[in-house]
Amino acid sequence: MESWAPTQSGVVTLPSGRLVRGRALRDGVVADDDAPDFGLYLTSRPHYEMWESRWIAWPDFRLPRSPSDTVAALRDAYDRSSIERVEIACGGGRGRTGTALAILARYDGVAADEAVAWARTAYRRGAVETPWQEKFVRDAQLALPA
Repeated sequence: MESWAPTQSGVVTLPSGRLVRGRALRDGVVADDDAPDFGLYLTSRPHYEMWESRWIAWPDFRLPRSPSDTVAALRDAYDRSSIERVEIACGGGRGRTGTALAILARYDGVAADEAVAWARTAYRRGAVETPWQEKFVRDAQLALPA
């Protein structure tokens, strides 16, 4: 499958040039030709799509139920983004998705104290909605590559 188009809605270009799409699940179903190769879904209830995906239990406005599993899943999504179309999505596409994209930016070399500002500039102004999500981005112990 081709890479995301950098101008496509929700697509973020990480500092290294990798492309990842952030999306609101409330916006509905994506067309077959717009489907990712892999999706990471951050919701309070299980969510899976017709393509390869992983669900992370993460209630709205809160933190993930298993922070270490979340950081590992984000590392996997980051690694996949070098050769696959990866999307990160939550209900509204802002808080949880923005938090996840900020952590992907950290994996891509953005400093922990700059990652939230980066996500708000590169993805959405309202990304990372709560103080505890900001702290999660700053304090996450990133899984090193194998």
